[in-house]
Amino acid sequence: MELTERVAELERRMAALEEAGGRAAPTVTRADFWALEALKVKLREDGADDGGVLFTGAVRLPAGERYEWQYGLPAEALLDGEWADAADAFAALGHPVRLRLLQEIIGGRRTAAELADLEGLGTTGQIYHHLRQLTAAGWLSAAGRGRYVVPGPRVVPLLVALATARP
Repeated sequence: MELTERVAELERRMAALEEAGGRAAPTVTRADFWALEALKVKLREDGADDGGVLFTGAVRLPAGERYEWQYGLPAEALLDGEWADAADAFAALGHPVRLRLLQEIIGGRRTAAELADLEGLGTTGQIYHHLRQLTAAGWLSAAGRGRYVVPGPRVVPLLVALATARP
């Protein structure tokens, strides 16, 4: 970066700080959008004129498992697809008890017995009902002997769904 560009950037930052009353204002630069920039290059190479969507993550869960995952689609495939097909997956996430079950399972509580010991999740029958709903929608899989896990390819999408729900 040339000296004049560096000085201009410093002046811009100073003005933002002064405007914020001395509180540090977040600065966003093109470098902050490295994944977006790479996606745009890939879309140009693929001839996807309408754009696309990419989500990716590298996660270490509290129980120690590590997952690295990325998924991308051209915008056309998403915009033209049948959105109602996603209703069951979204509906499964639409209950506070199911979200709590997913959180506990990701956190390391994997058996139905461990989950039944937690406060506020309902009766054992209700817990099994919610576990079945999450399993049917693909957010959980049975790992034998009453054990449940969030399948590896669903960990990052689940966290992305949570991130999109934040204000």
